[in-house]
Amino acid sequence: MAKKTSVYVCSSCGHSHPKWQGFCNSCGSMSTLEEGNNEKQSTATKVSKGIASVKRLTEAKSQNSDRIITDIGEFNRVMGGGIVKDSITIITAKPGAGKSTLLLQVSQDLAEKGYKVLYASGEESDSQIKRRAERILPNVDNNIFVNSDTSLNNVLACIEEVDPDLIIIDSIQTFVLEEYNSRPGSPTQTMECANELLKVAKSPDRPRAVIMVGQMTKDDELAGLRALEHLVDAVLIIDGEQGEELKALSSSKNRYGSTGEMGFFAMTESGMVGIDNPSEFFMTQRDGVVSGSALTVIKEGTRPIIVEIESLVSPTFTPYPSRVGECMRKDQISTLTAILEQRASLQMLNQNVVIKTTGGIRLKEQSSNLAALMSIVSSYKDKGIPNDTVFIADIGLTGELKKVPALESRVKELERMGFKKVYVAKNALKNPSVFKQISVIPCNTLSEVIDRVFNAMPF
Repeated sequence: MAKKTSVYVCSSCGHSHPKWQGFCNSCGSMSTLEEGNNEKQSTATKVSKGIASVKRLTEAKSQNSDRIITDIGEFNRVMGGGIVKDSITIITAKPGAGKSTLLLQVSQDLAEKGYKVLYASGEESDSQIKRRAERILPNVDNNIFVNSDTSLNNVLACIEEVDPDLIIIDSIQTFVLEEYNSRPGSPTQTMECANELLKVAKSPDRPRAVIMVGQMTKDDELAGLRALEHLVDAVLIIDGEQGEELKALSSSKNRYGSTGEMGFFAMTESGMVGIDNPSEFFMTQRDGVVSGSALTVIKEGTRPIIVEIESLVSPTFTPYPSRVGECMRKDQISTLTAILEQRASLQMLNQNVVIKTTGGIRLKEQSSNLAALMSIVSSYKDKGIPNDTVFIADIGLTGELKKVPALESRVKELERMGFKKVYVAKNALKNPSVFKQISVIPCNTLSEVIDRVFNAMPF
């Protein structure tokens, strides 16, 4: 016979405690312990043996999961080509980033294609959802069904009644199962609700796609246990500060696609609008040249994006000059300025350096290092770089230019966009003569690039 004892579970990390106390031993959070039941099986209980079902991997059947393809290209790109019919996905972002807006647009797009969509919300009423839909959608399709309830039991009943192809849960932390006494958002309720939805999605008789909205913590992480991320097939994240027009959709996990892809949207009054050419958002259109600006090409998944890096170099009046960067780590900026000091003979010990990118995109690749250094040199010399010139190379501590991956596709994008010159590492391209509209200039060192760009002017 099962023996019931009281345990206290941390709502932040899920760690169990035998008795109540003011803080969690695991994560240190204060006042997060909640009482629950822990059923211990008697030692006399016999463990039943299941029927073994094992086969060789070579004998297993390989099935390709069908995808539901939307007309929202940026969403399809991040999902790996569309929504897999028997998948479960979670999307998270800061409040006001556009999670519900994007999912309503996905619902409308699929409903118009004949798919049934159930939109279940534990945060908004039917009228609130309707007002948002009327604001961003031209005509609300009849294939969209809504349910405003925090009971997942009622949502499961609605799934049986409506038989939807896509189920949207907004948000998973607001729903509860009646079988458990924990409050909404507790680790127990969140995981049990997610497990029930997993069964719905993976049903062999009637597979369905499930997209859950997950709340984000103040540390910009998905709220709840890490096990929730392991449970789902894909984790989507919307980046972008509240009030900013540009939003970036990326995935930190995707069992059916690449995690390197990124989709860009513009938040407008009519909803999230996909950006086909994101380079326009990360470059400043100028008639003339300005000092402190340099261009490079980064890769977000399979897509090359032209990015402008801006630098400001100014004299310091303190013993230690500052290194500030919104787009890269402070240690990386310090390393780059040290290379300039040692390998290019620039006096940086008495200069403050501030670096940022147009549009606020982060520089995750080393291929942008040469452009970052050239923007610093341009600001230091107070001389602009021609707007048709781009830099794609990494920099070693020796001051030598290094090769970067997928250089051919980056240069092809520059040629398509009408740029005239690109500086790369020597022997980085196997056949640079294939590019007819852009001049590829190979260089060995940083000093050589500086001499070529600024006509060997003294510092």
